[in-house]
Amino acid sequence: MESHIIEEVNEQNKQSEVMRPFVHLHNHTAYSLLDGASKIGEMIERAKELNQPALAITDHGVMYGVVDFYKACKKAGVKPIIGCEVYVAPRTRFDKQAGLDDSAYHLVLLVKNEQGYRNLSRLESLASLDGFYYKPRVDREILEQYHEGLIALSGCLAGEVAQKILQEDLEGAREAAQWYQNTFGADNYYFEVQNHGMHEQIRINYHLNILSEELGIPLVATNDNHYVYREDAKTQDVMMCIQMGKTMDDTSRMKFEGDHFYLKSYDEMQQILGDYPESLTNTLKIADQCNFDFTFGENHMPIFDVPEGYTLDSYFEALCREEIKTRYNPVTEEVTKRLEFELDVIKQMGYSGYFLIVWDFIRFAREKGIYVGPGRGSAAGSIVSYALHITDIDPLKYDLLFERFLNPERVSMPDIDIDFCYERRGEVIDYVIEKYGQDHVCQIITFGTMAARGAIRDVGRVLNIPIATVTLVAQDDVKKNYLWATFSWLEKLMESKLFVAFVIITVVAVIVYLALTKKNRQRKKRRKNSIDIIKDYSNLGKK
Repeated sequence: MESHIIEEVNEQNKQSEVMRPFVHLHNHTAYSLLDGASKIGEMIERAKELNQPALAITDHGVMYGVVDFYKACKKAGVKPIIGCEVYVAPRTRFDKQAGLDDSAYHLVLLVKNEQGYRNLSRLESLASLDGFYYKPRVDREILEQYHEGLIALSGCLAGEVAQKILQEDLEGAREAAQWYQNTFGADNYYFEVQNHGMHEQIRINYHLNILSEELGIPLVATNDNHYVYREDAKTQDVMMCIQMGKTMDDTSRMKFEGDHFYLKSYDEMQQILGDYPESLTNTLKIADQCNFDFTFGENHMPIFDVPEGYTLDSYFEALCREEIKTRYNPVTEEVTKRLEFELDVIKQMGYSGYFLIVWDFIRFAREKGIYVGPGRGSAAGSIVSYALHITDIDPLKYDLLFERFLNPERVSMPDIDIDFCYERRGEVIDYVIEKYGQDHVCQIITFGTMAARGAIRDVGRVLNIPIATVTLVAQDDVKKNYLWATFSWLEKLMESKLFVAFVIITVVAVIVYLALTKKNRQRKKRRKNSIDIIKDYSNLGKK
């Protein structure tokens, strides 16, 4: 029986002969930092325009973008395929010797199901924790251990099989291919054939086709996409220069050959890989095998063990009623009423265990003499937090609202910000890991983004534009962004008919605008020329 996607595609082809469907399985988004230039929304929109029923995300060594990608695909009606292009250590992930372990092979892994997603997440975690050496690296040991639920593609020119072919080690290429086939299974390992106009790829494709027939490993057509449209190649080149600290006129720098690393249509893919027709239809077959969905809105908290004879709710309540006496003497009717209200809300929302977990590791820290901060943020508005010594600020004394912290009408996890002495906070983390298990504890990640002004300065440096000119352009961009935000606000005020506020804000905006432009009025012509220079450099690559 034909797969669901293939059946759906055949029906679409009956209705329209304009574009034949294809699925891109090798794509780098902007989450491949300063390497991929594809915005997630733009990439998905383009795939939909090209009648492509599914799309994969395979960023370099990270999975930062998968949730945003998944949600955007679902919203657009495109099937999301979660994946990653992992780095494979040439020896083991623990080997980190200069000259021997500097370069890692590339391997694309695609998620088939929930087990596959868990395994891919585990592989990437181990790659960063154990194998990081310039890049996060996996090795054969953990690939064998966490291969279930994954489809493996042999990768680009940097793939292990491809590299062995380029080194004329055909026996080594065969051995590597057999290892991957045996590890992932005959139905879950494919040779990637690519053609970006490089003669090395023609040579690799030739040998992959021979190995495919010899070993029974199917071919799949991919394009190593780093941007959405062909004209975006220049932007991606600039990003690479920013990443490496190079300038565009540096002839020795690493750069992509040609401008073919964009999201192509079926016809374009057929034109460059038409000698391997089954590789095109195999993209649909793989897409049909990948059926993983995230589940949002569920909380999965560790279990707090309560004393015998108690439930989470009853122990939490008993603890609060006992500890409140250490904060208030006497416990007034006002205190009791506030405590009762908060207890009811917390138990109703199912967060008794959450408070007990936080109370427990703060208790541990205090008993060990580790300095603990008084608490920050909206948690200070909770008398329960105060009673349990999670915070040290009396919410009644300062008239702080509990509803800012936890509100039944706005269901969200509580957020308690706690500061520990930086020299000993590791002891608190170790305590939590020991109590709840290493697989139940993780630390959050933060993302650094490139602000507009910083991005302009980086681009100016890469393009060798004089710093004075770049500064003028950066200042002009900030001013335009401020005015855009101001007048967007004004528009909303007008729609809400707040005429008095509108008049006041308009006057303020005009005054601010005049203040911003007064000093620069004489330099207006210079600034216009600066913007033109940036535009010329970005689009034409010349002064």
